[in-house]
Amino acid sequence: MGNIAYSKYLDYFVIILPMQIMKFGGSSVANADRIRNVANIVISKSKLEEDKPVVVVSAMKGVTDALIRAASTAGKGDSSYKSILKDMMRIHYEAADTLFSQKTIHSEICGSLNPLFKELEDVLRGVFLIKECSPRTNDLISGFGERLSCLIIAAYISSDHARAEMVDARTIIRTDNRYGRATVDFETTAQLVRKRLKKNNIIRVVTGFISSTANGIATTLGRNGSDYTASLLGAALNASSVEIWTDVDGVFTADPRIVSTAWVIEEISFQEAMEMSFFGAEVIHPYTLLPVIEKKIPVYIKNTLNPSAPGTRIAKNVSRKNQPITGIASIDNVSMITIEGGDMIGMPGIINQIFSSISNSGANIIMISQASSEHSVCLILRYEDAHKALKNLKKDLSDAISSRIIRSVKITDALEIIAIIGDNMRGQIGICGKLFNSLGKADVNILAIAQGSTELNISIVISNKDEIDAILAIHKAFLE
Repeated sequence: MGNIAYSKYLDYFVIILPMQIMKFGGSSVANADRIRNVANIVISKSKLEEDKPVVVVSAMKGVTDALIRAASTAGKGDSSYKSILKDMMRIHYEAADTLFSQKTIHSEICGSLNPLFKELEDVLRGVFLIKECSPRTNDLISGFGERLSCLIIAAYISSDHARAEMVDARTIIRTDNRYGRATVDFETTAQLVRKRLKKNNIIRVVTGFISSTANGIATTLGRNGSDYTASLLGAALNASSVEIWTDVDGVFTADPRIVSTAWVIEEISFQEAMEMSFFGAEVIHPYTLLPVIEKKIPVYIKNTLNPSAPGTRIAKNVSRKNQPITGIASIDNVSMITIEGGDMIGMPGIINQIFSSISNSGANIIMISQASSEHSVCLILRYEDAHKALKNLKKDLSDAISSRIIRSVKITDALEIIAIIGDNMRGQIGICGKLFNSLGKADVNILAIAQGSTELNISIVISNKDEIDAILAIHKAFLE
């Protein structure tokens, strides 16, 4: 999804009254009390602003995982999917029982939930009978969580003296049929979003994560895709801001569970946020920022449980910080495939063959480290991807291995990528030296290293067992 595609998307915008997009994640809508809290935040915002916000909601916490588990279980011909479905029904009906004390409203809500659960039950039974769950059916099943939560939340906001309506994102976000992580048709989506949401005299509560093809077949935007939904709506509506409400105060300098002295970053650039999200910062979806970058719409990370906290502002232009790096992010449970061979040097096509083999396996490379001599290349992938890729590589490179062009293809598991990230690293002398020195003092061995030409991040690969020592040492050296 390059800049050309987004620029083309922007051609279909019209100038409309600015509004805010507010997205609430699964932890923010996990139960009745959390939903009440969300409603209070939304209603308070709508009273302060002339234009009503557009609200995007995820499924209740754990529901999407349960749906995927139910689909997988049913696909194996295992009738225990019924107990998973029963638990999901209990969670939603209990929330409705708690939120809607007035019998008439409660009856209406349950009357709306019932057919949704009946539809879900029918689909799961079909999967159970044929003992197969296709990617298309999996997308349909995994999207029920947002449809259920959105219905409850919109109804509760309406019952609290505010006008709100549910909007099924399948009617406004158009994609191809790449099930599991569909590609958005930006032109059509922009038109549909504007047509459906441009009236801003009522709070619209939109299902996150889900979308549909031109033929009305349900698709999804990938796990945690509700953030992406919010960004797409924000760009299409030329919103004044996009707020991502979660259960933390913002983007931290490092994982506060590891570094007790980590603090909330007041503001970071779009580029820094993209890097941090790619390298494991879980507060924002990696693709969220793409639509809003072109429109220069700021994104705020806010805490549903602490709404008065300022959070983190993500924008195109931010004030420069004194510290050389902005934050530390990490990806655990990765593996490194090392390909070595003296005869690889200058051999045309070998590197291309390696990458083609990995691509054909369906694996995704996170990081590459190659010696300039071409004697070896190290590829870092997630554990599952690495073992798929290894199997493919040994098959596709068998001729090169037997002829000793490639001497070995081996894998190392239980590794971690740690990335230091920051705009201020550009042109700074001594960053690498300081990094290596801090890790050396902590007795942490570096297995591989990579740095992009943008100088925005330096990534290292270490053993999982050294994760805590490494992050603590780096944070102390650069940010304390």
